[in-house]
Amino acid sequence: MEAPGIEDMFDFRRLPKDAILLLLLLIYLPVGICLMFLRIFIGIHVFLVSCALPESFLRRFIVRIMCSVLGMHVRQKNPRSRDKNTKLYICNHLTAFDHNIINLLIPCNTPQLEGSTGFVCWARGFMEIHPTTGQAAIGESLQRYCSTEGTTSLLLFPEEETTNGRAGLLKFSSWPFSLTDSIQPVALRVTRPFIALSTPETSWLLELLWTFFVPCTVYHVSWLPPVSRQDNESTQEFANKVQELLAGELGLVSTKITKADKVEHIKRRRRTVPQTTTSVRPSSIGLSFSTQSLGSDDRKIAKMTQQVKDVLPHVPLSVITNDLVKTNCVDTTITNLLENKEELQMEAIGGVSSGSGPPKMNSSAGPAPDLKPSAKSFGKSPVDRHLSLQERKEALYNFARRRYIEKHALDEEDSH
Repeated sequence: MEAPGIEDMFDFRRLPKDAILLLLLLIYLPVGICLMFLRIFIGIHVFLVSCALPESFLRRFIVRIMCSVLGMHVRQKNPRSRDKNTKLYICNHLTAFDHNIINLLIPCNTPQLEGSTGFVCWARGFMEIHPTTGQAAIGESLQRYCSTEGTTSLLLFPEEETTNGRAGLLKFSSWPFSLTDSIQPVALRVTRPFIALSTPETSWLLELLWTFFVPCTVYHVSWLPPVSRQDNESTQEFANKVQELLAGELGLVSTKITKADKVEHIKRRRRTVPQTTTSVRPSSIGLSFSTQSLGSDDRKIAKMTQQVKDVLPHVPLSVITNDLVKTNCVDTTITNLLENKEELQMEAIGGVSSGSGPPKMNSSAGPAPDLKPSAKSFGKSPVDRHLSLQERKEALYNFARRRYIEKHALDEEDSH
């Protein structure tokens, strides 16, 4: 199965693109708003009941029924596979309430690694910890917790960030697998009509309101058999093995994309949107439409950027991207960059002023072809102009072909 791109892993758009679904959502809107306010009132009572009743099977059963009224339905598969002696459950991460759902089925604690503390942390069902020296202190504290007799099992999400659950799993962090040598994987699927499960940079409170708004959100929990770490198996190898097991159960792909990659991608999207907005010219309808559509077509721009970068490796990615936003054509962008070598060098030097020095041209690629028109003035006849254009195209083709041969270490005969 082909590895998904980072754009496939997350939903940056809350509402559906399909016109029919949008129409149905518009019809449902008054009902959803009334249902949301009603569920807010009921949700307060659910919170009070969960606080008043002691931890027991009866409490979990009552709260689970009340959560169904709130639209959060829980279904489980292979419940007999649950190992009550397991001290650590490992689950994929889809929503801000995954730990609450798992806790309705079996008692477990999820530490709050970042975010709010105090009452809000406790009210959301997290276990508050107080690390003093970062990740190492968290690991030592949780390792002591797991080795203590009589403590409730831990539930951890090694992806460390939510995904849309349709494309693949984020790369598992290795530190949760250093806490104990035996864990039980938990596969989680979540389905919901009309809107996305979650979007990046959305608060848990807003996610809760959307959960109350939709008719229902169904959580499918699958219990996999416990897995133990083998001798001479590192924590990262153990994490990769569990990731493959969960991906196989969910029918997804294990990716190398990490939480840091998601954060970087969100920052890049923030920078891209203002740039594309300011580059729109009101007088050009075609360019305006093309620029505004870039937000939903980042993968196409990234692919074209890489194609240009293969031919012109000395050109900064930001310069290539800016030109592709305007042209939306690989050949045109290559021509523009080759024709404006002086401006390109000045822009490249300015873009890397904080680095070790200005970028250097790749000498192995040979000099860029001279694409200046052979005629000193604009051709008077269509034939002259056509010949000049053909010469420019031929020079561009020869330069790109030479770059390809040198990049792949081919002989001249092999390239024909």
